[in-house]
Amino acid sequence: MNTIEKALMHGLFVHLHHNIDKVIDFKSFQELNRQVGKIWPEALLIGPEKNDDAAVFEIPGMKGYVVAKMESHCSPCVPRPYDAAATGAGGAMRDVVAMGGRPVFLLDFIGTRPLDQEVLVGPCGFSGKCTCGKCIVMTSQERVNLMVKGLKDMCEAMDVFIVGGGFSTSFSDIVPAVVVSVIGKLVTEKPLTKPAKNAGDKIIIIGVTGNDGNDTLYRAGIVKDMRPAIALFREERIALEAALAAFGTGKIKACSDLGAAGIGAAICESARYGKLGARIDLSGVPVSVPGITPQETLICETQGRYVVQTAPESVDEVLRAVRSLTDNVAVIGEITSDDKEVFEFNGEVIAVIPNNPSKEMLEALKS
Repeated sequence: MNTIEKALMHGLFVHLHHNIDKVIDFKSFQELNRQVGKIWPEALLIGPEKNDDAAVFEIPGMKGYVVAKMESHCSPCVPRPYDAAATGAGGAMRDVVAMGGRPVFLLDFIGTRPLDQEVLVGPCGFSGKCTCGKCIVMTSQERVNLMVKGLKDMCEAMDVFIVGGGFSTSFSDIVPAVVVSVIGKLVTEKPLTKPAKNAGDKIIIIGVTGNDGNDTLYRAGIVKDMRPAIALFREERIALEAALAAFGTGKIKACSDLGAAGIGAAICESARYGKLGARIDLSGVPVSVPGITPQETLICETQGRYVVQTAPESVDEVLRAVRSLTDNVAVIGEITSDDKEVFEFNGEVIAVIPNNPSKEMLEALKS
């Protein structure tokens, strides 16, 4: 494994962000939901055992389906509380969109130290002592104000209500809690479930990629300092509307938002869940940073991006719909019948990610 393969595979197969089912008994939830389903038949369309981007359900007596997602952005609030809170909200909104929904409501929870205590905000925040000269000492109240502003600004950019939440000052850890729940309405005929559907389908990226957001590299132990993604409010809204325009063609088979581990995770999970593979040309990805490396393009976590899948004959129609709102769209690859995902840049293979890593590979990732 090269460095970028190790980082991406660590995120996909080891880190709990992508492996919640290793610590949460989804089968017990499934059994519970089956029992409740006897009272409310067919109310739950997509539950936690599907491991998809968001839940999809019907409220009995109401027309249409609801899409809902809860997400935390706790650790990134240590170096960048404003951006982390905003991108946490934006990420949950994108998960709703990825299922074919439009986000409408948000609830948030913030947990922090007592409001008069001092906190260190910046790159050295996790160590509690600044050695870089770039950190800021502020009160817990001042940090809360930044996090609240981040949530509010993202909701304002996306026309999403803030309808409630919770707050606690009983936290004693360096890391505060920022948790959001986003609720929206399904606007597609049926949910755009994550698994890839057919070999030969084309993969289209919506949005522009930068080199911000290195959480996956940090968690894999490859970089020393966490550099959370920067909140991109205008770009987030444009990508939302562009994705919905693509959905309006009725030709989108699957959609994923690009959050943790970026393009790499979105493509690998979709292909693997569909028992298929993928081949991606990273040189076709629209980028905002001159000189960005292929590795950064693959794994960095710039906000406001989606990948959608469509049949080859529908590509032009989907591109026209997206280009009515943004030029940041490109065909970057296709689904294959293979059992791995291959990422290339100008003909050079950058990373190969197997759908079923060997035991030896998994052990190496944990070391």
